[in-house]
Amino acid sequence: MPRLPLFPLKLVLFPGALLPLHIFEPRYRQLLADVALGDHRFGLLPPGESGGLPAPGTVGCVALVRAVQPLGDGRSNIVVSGERRFSFLEPAAAGTPYHQGLVEWVEDAPDVQVPTADEIARLRALGERYARAIHALNDQELEIRLPEDYAELSFEAAAPLEWEFQARQRFLEIRSATERVTRLLQALPGLVAEAEARAGVHARARRNGRGSIA
Repeated sequence: MPRLPLFPLKLVLFPGALLPLHIFEPRYRQLLADVALGDHRFGLLPPGESGGLPAPGTVGCVALVRAVQPLGDGRSNIVVSGERRFSFLEPAAAGTPYHQGLVEWVEDAPDVQVPTADEIARLRALGERYARAIHALNDQELEIRLPEDYAELSFEAAAPLEWEFQARQRFLEIRSATERVTRLLQALPGLVAEAEARAGVHARARRNGRGSIA
């Protein structure tokens, strides 16, 4: 049964997505130091009511540490990428200041009906447009290229969406890639239009130094 160092946090990491984190609590500084000596992985999952471990069956995502920026006072900024999903089973005796737990891997169930090539292409185009708009709002120019595989695409297209925590968590728990694609195709057209409109206002405001949209 797999065992993971666990970081309960009210953030949702999707497989294939990048997530920046600020590490400041001593116990998670220790977690980061320990995983650096191993495979650089830990489990990110929602916290329980008291901020500790959640109820058994809660779904999280394995985080792979990609980059670390030490800040000189013990704190650090890191970037992690999401890997496979897991279901938390029970705490594991650890002898560490941070939590560890036993988990089982969460896989998608086989889809009876898969998305058409046109649906996959539309989702990729919408996802790339949304990501470009969000990057423009943050004054970033990054090349966006989403994956071909529709299961991977469903998570990476959802990663930048400005959904509230519970909606992101529910999406992480969906075990049908086709269902994830369908939900995104329903939600993204409106979200893309809104994000592109905001990006346009932002670009015009930068050009004229005012908030005018004329």
